[in-house]
Amino acid sequence: MNQVTKTDFIHFINCPESLWLQKNKPNAYTKGPFSLFLEKLIKEGYEVEDYAKLLFPDGLNLPENSTPTYTNQQLNSNHTVFFQPSFLTPKGVFARVDILEKLPDNTYHLYEIKSATSVKKGKLEDACFQKYVLQECGYTVAKVSIIHLNKDYRKQGVIQTKELLTIIDITENTNDIYSAVANKINAATSYINRNAINENKCSCRYKTRTNHCDSFSYFNSDIPDYSIYEIARISAKKIQQLVAQQYLGILDIPLNFKLSTMQQVQVESVRKEKVLINKSSIKSTLNKLQYPLHFIDYETFPAAIPKLDHMGPHQHLVFQVSVHTMQKDGDLTHFEWLGTKIEQPEDMLKQMQNFTGLTGTFISWNAPFEMSRNKDLLEWVPKFKIYLNYMNAHMFDLMTIFKTDYVDFRFHGSTSIKKVLPVLCPQFSYSDLEVQDGTMALDIWGRMVSDPDFGGDRDTTRKNLLAYCKLDSLAMVEIYRVLIK
Repeated sequence: MNQVTKTDFIHFINCPESLWLQKNKPNAYTKGPFSLFLEKLIKEGYEVEDYAKLLFPDGLNLPENSTPTYTNQQLNSNHTVFFQPSFLTPKGVFARVDILEKLPDNTYHLYEIKSATSVKKGKLEDACFQKYVLQECGYTVAKVSIIHLNKDYRKQGVIQTKELLTIIDITENTNDIYSAVANKINAATSYINRNAINENKCSCRYKTRTNHCDSFSYFNSDIPDYSIYEIARISAKKIQQLVAQQYLGILDIPLNFKLSTMQQVQVESVRKEKVLINKSSIKSTLNKLQYPLHFIDYETFPAAIPKLDHMGPHQHLVFQVSVHTMQKDGDLTHFEWLGTKIEQPEDMLKQMQNFTGLTGTFISWNAPFEMSRNKDLLEWVPKFKIYLNYMNAHMFDLMTIFKTDYVDFRFHGSTSIKKVLPVLCPQFSYSDLEVQDGTMALDIWGRMVSDPDFGGDRDTTRKNLLAYCKLDSLAMVEIYRVLIK
């Protein structure tokens, strides 16, 4: 009989078919790449967990991978708080609880730790799963709480655990959904032990692309190129309407189907296999930009536990910048900076200001990101207030042109610079770089500056990081040149 863990349960809620495939045909199951971002989240989860344990100084740390039998023995000891106790129901449902507190009346208080700064009331099924397992094992759970990061916390010297973390009582919420969650757990247990299922489609067929399971292509081999899932910002409701009528490809969509203007232009580009360019609008937009043009890209390091004073949970530390400055005659100069340790980029801002001055237009891709970093820096490095405010007041988002004024079916519904660049400027490629994306950059930099066991060559690593960020800003230059032509 297949065992069901909390991870399995969440997998089942998202896509039952994908979980069944993983359990019953592991060789056919296409597991998505274990991203560096996911690895970072796991590490941060452990870090938050370590701080949460400090709230219970007398807690008993059970050995990693200890058995339910060992847990049962320890629950009968004189200890009242247990870290990582494990439980297994007679039907094969397994749970390892973050923190469990024995109350005076021999009932239990279950704590679930999350590295997020908030918890949505409707997303508590995983905590309820833990409660279900304990109760099925014969224990009474009288109280359930979530421990999460306090979004308003700002570091001042040594981390203050009681201020860093927030505990919210969700007992009533779990009681409200307990029966529904119990039914889902029973359904999951039954489903994954079926001998066979329909392997020609999965539940993700009715969801937007970002919510598809790793096995989507296995179950939905009839989905054509340029599918409805590629339509920019299409809602799940519209996906469901189209799938219900077997309209799976963009070319299948009826002409009278209601779409936004942006979506209609994308669909028209696919139908005509033609690039749709609103030249007059692009020209009008670009004519408003003031030279010199500063094409800017930040790389940042977000940390669940703030590393510097005045910073809060998950706030981004700017550790790198690349700026390509273009004069009206096309002359191009370049500035780059890469931090050597975890510190506020005061030196970066000083050199940047000397390089760009308070002149011209700053151009980025997805400008709200760079502007948000500048707003944070206003608080952390206030001596550059005039410069940071100037940047934000003179910031232009180059990506906006590709939403409605320059639509190419070869972008497959994306306005990511990594989708646009190879189509407009095929001579440039990220694939040749050692650092492939921003997540890889922050992971490598974070380990280089903080891990004493970092095994890479630091000079080579710095060179690779600089090359990646440089291409990000240069890519905007080359895309801009195409638009001008």
